[in-house]
Amino acid sequence: MKGLVGVREPGTSAREQDRTALLCVPFAGAGPSFFHPWQELAGDRWRVTAVELPGRERRILETPFRNVVEAAKSSVDDVVADLGEGTRAVLFGHSLGAVLAYELVHLLSTRGIHVERLVVSGSPGPWTQRERRAAGLPDDEFLARVEEFAGFRHEALDHPEMRELILPTLQADCEMHESYVPSTDEPVSVPICSLRGSVDGLVTAEEAQQWRDATTAEFSYAEFEGDHMYLVDSGRQVLDAIEAECARVSA
Repeated sequence: MKGLVGVREPGTSAREQDRTALLCVPFAGAGPSFFHPWQELAGDRWRVTAVELPGRERRILETPFRNVVEAAKSSVDDVVADLGEGTRAVLFGHSLGAVLAYELVHLLSTRGIHVERLVVSGSPGPWTQRERRAAGLPDDEFLARVEEFAGFRHEALDHPEMRELILPTLQADCEMHESYVPSTDEPVSVPICSLRGSVDGLVTAEEAQQWRDATTAEFSYAEFEGDHMYLVDSGRQVLDAIEAECARVSA
């Protein structure tokens, strides 16, 4: 399936297929391979799968989206086909992935997928836009601004050939994130858990807790040691937190 990449091993048993799916939505410039290690970390807890947007990895030659709502609408058919109707799913999205996952929850509610929880990470509430932006800046200034925001620079950007491949997608991702306007003012009806790095210079604790207003169900908030890209080194801790939150709500 062109828009979704399962990161489970071949030969998955029917019993494993029945597990709740953890659908991961990547941050700006990233692809599903970021979440490949998460299946091993998840163990038997979830079947891990990830959205693969145009402009990266297997879809590197395709034109990237510049609108979050359009990206969600274009991805939802592949999500449903991969997960299967009637599947239970937890959605996780970091930064750009958080608002894209939020849009997907709205769409999946009418497509036979039972979303048990939305976990958003490194993101203000969906109605809050950034004051300082990177989109539209010249290439070098753009990369410097992105690095400043994230507190992180991917080593691939230091190689001219890789930079040429990655930069257009990263620019498009930043543009669609910074111009994002929710498709609806209606909150979702699933529990939301908002996560944040404790020293995130891009998203404040107050902004991360704005997600409380995006759901009519339970809301929770947690912080991890680190900056905006804390999850690079905290995959296991993030998965443990998701498991604990799901157990708390179902108890």
